Amino acid sequence: MADPGKDRSVGHDVHPEERRDGISKGLTNYGDRGFSLFLRKAFIKGAGYTDRALERPVIGITNTGSAYNPCHGNMPQLIEAVKRGIMLAGGLPMDFPTISVHESFSQPTSMYLRNLMSMDTEEMLRAQPMDAVVLIGGCDKTVPAQLMGAASVGLPAVQLVTGSMLTGSHRGERVGACTDCRRYWGRFRAGEIDAEEVADVNDQLVASVGTCSVAGTASTMACIAEALGMTVPGGASPPAVTADRIRVAERSGQVAVEMARRGLTIDRILTAEAFENAMRVLLAMGGSTNGIVHLAAIAGRMGYQLDLRALDAMSRNTPVLLDLKPSGDHYMEDFHAAGGMATLLHELRPLLHLDALTVTGRTLGEELDAAGPRFPQHVVRSLDNPIYPQGGIAVLHGNLAPGGAIIKQSAADARLMEHEGRAVVFENAEDLARRIDDPELDVQADDVLVLKNIGPKAAAMPEAGYLPIPRKLAAAGVKDMLRISDGRMSGTAFGTIVLHVTPEAAVGGPLAWVRTGDRIRLSVSERRLEWQVSEEELKARQAAEPLVPPRAERGYKQLFLTTVTQADQGVDFDFLMATESRGAVPRS
Repeated sequence: MADPGKDRSVGHDVHPEERRDGISKGLTNYGDRGFSLFLRKAFIKGAGYTDRALERPVIGITNTGSAYNPCHGNMPQLIEAVKRGIMLAGGLPMDFPTISVHESFSQPTSMYLRNLMSMDTEEMLRAQPMDAVVLIGGCDKTVPAQLMGAASVGLPAVQLVTGSMLTGSHRGERVGACTDCRRYWGRFRAGEIDAEEVADVNDQLVASVGTCSVAGTASTMACIAEALGMTVPGGASPPAVTADRIRVAERSGQVAVEMARRGLTIDRILTAEAFENAMRVLLAMGGSTNGIVHLAAIAGRMGYQLDLRALDAMSRNTPVLLDLKPSGDHYMEDFHAAGGMATLLHELRPLLHLDALTVTGRTLGEELDAAGPRFPQHVVRSLDNPIYPQGGIAVLHGNLAPGGAIIKQSAADARLMEHEGRAVVFENAEDLARRIDDPELDVQADDVLVLKNIGPKAAAMPEAGYLPIPRKLAAAGVKDMLRISDGRMSGTAFGTIVLHVTPEAAVGGPLAWVRTGDRIRLSVSERRLEWQVSEEELKARQAAEPLVPPRAERGYKQLFLTTVTQADQGVDFDFLMATESRGAVPRS
């Protein structure tokens, strides 16, 4: 009986053994190329594929769904829609699993696993035959991990984000994760609400599957991916459970096939101009400070070094325009209703590289021209009526942070942006947890809370930089204090918080020798972070307190500690970064 799926006329312009694309790509080496292809086709036909199907461009789809990852809870629907788009465009979809990383379900921190996920993504893209790939990610570290891995491979690639969750309602107030998580928990710590109410709001903060509904790291990376040209137009803002998100998924599959046919590889999209566009968006949306670390890592995979001083110069003439929590008042679904990234990019148009290429094969300027008419809305401000006059993030330098530090100035208390105070020091996260709520803790509202040893090597850089206000001060009504660490904080957090102090304490940064009682001065206007200690005193402390670097006997932790870089290089593994330099971004 003849196979109804066979069509011997398809693909016979090139002998199957001579092809290097589609199912013939990257053949396992058995010493006989013809046999290798024969064997591969025999096995895949066991799943019911026909010769006709196997002649099509093969488009991979990363499946990052997991019961531990509610941010990716719509993964089955997205994969189905991507497959539909690929098939409609004449491609063959092949989904495959990779690591799934969720912020709240990753111990010790999701940052510890980001590079592992990037390696998983990279090696699966290399190992399996595909002409292009659709990368489906959402929760904080998954999108940067996928872009890092894809950048190292060089395939045509489209980023598809899972989308934000819907907002909930608590006693008549609209709420959403996770800025409101922190706000309500802060009220509970201060004794303003009781255990019953904090339990009630816990049921409402996450109203659906999807990523955080504010300008946290997930939403920031979604917007950055679109600004980089790596998503289809309009791909950043549709909430996870909407029809718009499903349509974006279908379009992503179609675009991936078109990219494969054109040979539109990722290096033609991730250019210096694209990274500069992404930095503009990060600053203009009041985005997550984590965006800097992730952009540095993605850029490093392409051979670019992130220039923090040039980024700060860019920040000075890039105002915050997006009225989104925690720098503003709205949520991602409001941003989507206001036109999403097209609206924000239109406002930023004079500051953007409009000739940067996108996954559609058209330039950013061409896509903005095709985006449709603008309309009245109140979520994205104009350049002459910003929410904040400078970019959301400022870069600091000084003798406490020779390699730089950052502050989310758009979400800080203006009264603390020029501040000098006495340091109250916690040696590590365990010391903080043990003493922060001690009623005998010697701390005043104008002190500076300092947390050491939560940097990349010390603790895989957890989001512990959002130090809680000491309970006795919170109960007295203190809402903000100057806080300093070598760690990160969630993009959903707010306050006068200095982060990413580089070098970190664990590798000999000056932070390692700060003691309670020292004086620290912050001047955001001067971009300075100064520790008022003499060089002689520092040398004496270094001699009296020699460093003991963190170590591990085996496994992934040993690899991490041996090769992880500092925050200014993206906390990537040094051996994964590009071997050839293309210069610095942004270009000064």
